[in-house]
Amino acid sequence: MKVFPKTRAGRTRMISLLIFVLLFSAGCYLVVVAMPGRSHPGPMPALSAEEKETSKRLRNTVRHLAATVGERHVFRPGSLDAAAKFLKSELRQFGLRVRSQAFDAQGQTVENLEVVLPGDQPELGCVVLGAHYDSLVGTPGADDNATGAASLLELSRLLSDHPRRGDLRLVLFVNEEPPFFQTDLMGSLVYARALASQGIKVRGMLSLESMGYFDDTRGSQKYPFPFSLFYPGKGDFIGFVGNISSRSLVRRSIKVFRENAAFPSEGVAAPSFIPGIGWSDHWSFWQTGYPAIMITDTAPFRNPNYHRDTDLIESIDFDALARIVHGLVEVVGELDRQSERG
Repeated sequence: MKVFPKTRAGRTRMISLLIFVLLFSAGCYLVVVAMPGRSHPGPMPALSAEEKETSKRLRNTVRHLAATVGERHVFRPGSLDAAAKFLKSELRQFGLRVRSQAFDAQGQTVENLEVVLPGDQPELGCVVLGAHYDSLVGTPGADDNATGAASLLELSRLLSDHPRRGDLRLVLFVNEEPPFFQTDLMGSLVYARALASQGIKVRGMLSLESMGYFDDTRGSQKYPFPFSLFYPGKGDFIGFVGNISSRSLVRRSIKVFRENAAFPSEGVAAPSFIPGIGWSDHWSFWQTGYPAIMITDTAPFRNPNYHRDTDLIESIDFDALARIVHGLVEVVGELDRQSERG
């Protein structure tokens, strides 16, 4: 069997091909996988008093959405409306003004909920924080996505009195789940298109998606091929996920998170056709040309309760979620302080 070319020209061609493959692989690694900073190693410090309060508040919100309200989607309009009313009430208790963006879906009126925290220089554009509050038919949606909605509430509370250069928009989206996912009736796409039609500049969007399930056993974390070659096998980290166009936003966000949060983190900026990369509301912002990323526990690649009736509050680690929320406070602040180009 011929393993290596015998002629000089053949050997040259093979060596050139090997060099190209190595350089291409190294380039892909640097673009897609390599991230600034270092994921938090080892044990985590005790929660601060403020983080303990956040953990308690997160638990109460997830309990209300996943247990008291339960399934919340257009096919259970009463429950979906109850979830929206609860979220509006919570935001108003923080002294925030809530705007409803209502539209029709399957003969029902549904709504996105928006809070705008104005900055001193609105001409700079805005940062958007978003999370969907609906659940899939047949599931109470504790992790997916009561954790994201609860985190957005807490970030609204924690960021409301922070000084800002540009505007900060905090949005709770409806209709993220099937049958509306990646259709014209997906709440985040309705919202992103409205921003674009008004000519509003979005400097970056963070989608808070399924953020509270963690498992530190080996083999608990799965990936689409070939990412298992580069990332840990334990599902004990929070992920920062974007497409190639949003690579700068991924890198800036995870850098600040790693500098300020004592919690494991991993980042990726990969082509959007790879399974999982565009599976949340950040996808909608890509459709309108805005940079956007997802903050996630990776959902179906880790959580055995994903899109099942076992997606219950008992599976959520609220202390871990509180650490993440406080780290994201710093991320949002730094994104606002940086120039548009970072």
